[in-house]
Amino acid sequence: MDAEVLCRSVSLPNRTPKDTIAAEILPLADACRYLERNTERILGPRRERYRNRPRRLGAVTVEVHREPRGVILIIGPRSYPLFLPGVQTLQALAAGNAVLWKPASGGFQIARRCARLLEEAGLPCDLLQILPEAPEAARTAIRGGVDLVVLTGSTETGRLVLYQAAETLTPAVMELGGCDAVFVREDADIGLVVRALMFGLRFNGGATCIAPRRVFAARGCYSAVCRGLADAASELHSIVVESRVRSRVVGLARAALAGGARLLHGNLEAENGPGMTPIILADARPEMELLQSDLFAPVLCLVPVDDDDQALAAADMCPYALGAAVFGKREGAESLARHLNVGCVVVNDLIVPTADPRVPFAPRRRSGFGVTRGPEGLLEMTVVKSIATRERGPRRHLDPPGPQDLRIMRSLLEMSHGPTLGRRIRAGFRFAASVVRRLRGK
Repeated sequence: MDAEVLCRSVSLPNRTPKDTIAAEILPLADACRYLERNTERILGPRRERYRNRPRRLGAVTVEVHREPRGVILIIGPRSYPLFLPGVQTLQALAAGNAVLWKPASGGFQIARRCARLLEEAGLPCDLLQILPEAPEAARTAIRGGVDLVVLTGSTETGRLVLYQAAETLTPAVMELGGCDAVFVREDADIGLVVRALMFGLRFNGGATCIAPRRVFAARGCYSAVCRGLADAASELHSIVVESRVRSRVVGLARAALAGGARLLHGNLEAENGPGMTPIILADARPEMELLQSDLFAPVLCLVPVDDDDQALAAADMCPYALGAAVFGKREGAESLARHLNVGCVVVNDLIVPTADPRVPFAPRRRSGFGVTRGPEGLLEMTVVKSIATRERGPRRHLDPPGPQDLRIMRSLLEMSHGPTLGRRIRAGFRFAASVVRRLRGK
């Protein structure tokens, strides 16, 4: 079946076919179904309500239309070569665009297979082109002229792509790196927290932009979280991590230990081979470089906090603002979630709910900008056209200027927006008198 072919097309360390189905194929199929059912509703023309119009404008109707941008360049990541660029491609096509899909290293085969499936489903073959994996392919496409660039990648790559896009004033959507925070309130289910954090360390070998990196736990439950993680860490196995990334993580972890952090799990002296044991540090401080960095590796740092306010302040010290998770009783957890300066928050779970096709993903700060996925991600693939139609009524603004114009404008302003009813009524009389004088030519 097609799912098995797609699985065989993914060649990533730390991945099994089951992982690929769960992390990429199922969410992509869900996104297909969502677009099939909701695209027409989301992109349909919107007619503004007549009663909301400023009365001074008379009978004006307003319709807002969404139109395709044209040609969209989608630059995919290595970590999720099918799901992330696949959803973006589907949304771009559903909105009426043509797509250039530039896969990351190792992603050409699965991108090509996805394109063939779309062609078999009826997509005209000239609407989707799979580019070579080399970075030069994206540079050539931007130089040749595209109408939007959508990148999922590192912050470093984002800077390079933005620099080139700026030369042609090409708009861009940037979904870049993260250093996601997890907030554990005192009333959280500690067993659930530990299970979720262990999953975050294992999932995709830690190569997930919204994987947990910083854990801010209330002091009342901090020791329990540390104990739970220390006990559960025995189930963690060595994970293949790129040598350059592994060296950086180990160096930052050693600096954190020298600054007072405590090693809960991991052997920093034995990280010489291709594998890396997940690292868990306790008693870290938010200003440590390890907690300020975008790392695609299984590393977790725990920070004790007195309350939500201290947790928020500590979290804001990091320049990345991609996603977050909050654990605790629903009312308090959702209240904290609403105060977080990130684009997507998961309450009492981790990572997986963000694959829901209804959920938009909107990074902030150094993590990027723009929106992918969800209804807002579909709208991002379009441009706005507003049509304002004058049906009837006077068009005094077309007449030559007169001596009463300033008095009319001042009266109209206060009549429409005066602070009290009395002032608005008095302004109305002045407005009427000024209009009469204007009509009489005075």
